[in-house]
Amino acid sequence: MNENKKLLFIINKKAGTGYQSSLEGRILNYCQAHRIEPFIEFTQGPHHATVLAKDAVETKMYDRIYAVGGDGTVNEVAQSLVHTTQVMGIIPNGSGNGLARHLGIPMNFKKSLEQIDQHRIISMDSFLVNGKLSVNVSGIGFDGHIANQFAKGNKRGLFGYAKIILREFLSFNEFPIDITIDTIKHQKFGFIVAFANSSQFGNNARVSPNASVCDGWLDICFIRKVSIGKTIAFTQKMLAGTIDQSSLVDICQGKNLTLSFSHAMPYHIDGEGMPPTKEFSINVQPASISVAIPNAASKQV
Repeated sequence: MNENKKLLFIINKKAGTGYQSSLEGRILNYCQAHRIEPFIEFTQGPHHATVLAKDAVETKMYDRIYAVGGDGTVNEVAQSLVHTTQVMGIIPNGSGNGLARHLGIPMNFKKSLEQIDQHRIISMDSFLVNGKLSVNVSGIGFDGHIANQFAKGNKRGLFGYAKIILREFLSFNEFPIDITIDTIKHQKFGFIVAFANSSQFGNNARVSPNASVCDGWLDICFIRKVSIGKTIAFTQKMLAGTIDQSSLVDICQGKNLTLSFSHAMPYHIDGEGMPPTKEFSINVQPASISVAIPNAASKQV
C-alpha cells in the first residue's frame, strides 16, 4: 500500500441533522476502489476532534486528515493542524458547511468523496479571536446571539436556524462599536460585526462575497438591522452574493483588530456560540494551514 495514501477521517456523528450509518461504508468503499488505506475515528463529544487530530499529527503517518462534519468539526480539526505541515481535507456533513462551500467542495456526499483523489493543496489563512482559532466566519452581535440560542435547542439544520432567527429578530437591537483596525480607530453602529476569512456563513449566505482565504487579510463586515419590510430583499442579496451593494452593509479589511463594548456581547467562532465578553482581540494568521480542495475549484479562493 502506498504510504502517501493513508488518510484519517474524523467523523462527527452529531453534525448537521444526524449521522447515517451508510456514511462510514461509503468512505471505506471509495478508498478501497482507489487504493487508499482509510482510518476512521468518531468523536465522542465537544473538542474530541481536536484531540484525535493532535494525536494523528504526532504520528506523522497520514497524508491527509479529513474533518467529516460541519464548520465546527472543521474548526476543531484545524486547531491541531494549524502551523504544521499536515494537510487537512473536508467532507461536508454539517448544517451550513460555509468553508466547504467557499472552497468549492461539493455538498453531494458521493461527489465530495471524489475530490479525495482529485485535489490540490492551498495554504489557507486563519485568524484568532481572543486567542481561539477561526478558519471561516466569526461574528459579534445578532449572529453570536443566534449561535448561542441554537446550541441550547434540539432542532438542527437550516430549519432550526431559521426558526430561532424569526423568534429573536425583533427583540435584538443595534449597538455601538468601538473598533481599532490596524492602529486606526473607528466608531460604528451595527446589528452584526462579521469577521470573514471565507465569503459565507453557510447555506450560501454570503456575508462578504469577495473574501479570500489566501489573501492575508480579514474582511470586516458591519451590518445594520434590516427593517421587516426589507428582510426578503436583503436575504436575496445575501444569497445572490450582492450584499456588499446594500446601503446597510459596510465592508473593509484589516489584519489586527481590537473591539470594546460597554457590556458583554454575544459572539460565535465558526458558528459555535461563545460566552459573551466586552473586549475582543482579533489577529490574522496568513497561510497558516494546508488544505486540500478540488482541482475544479476556483483559482481564486
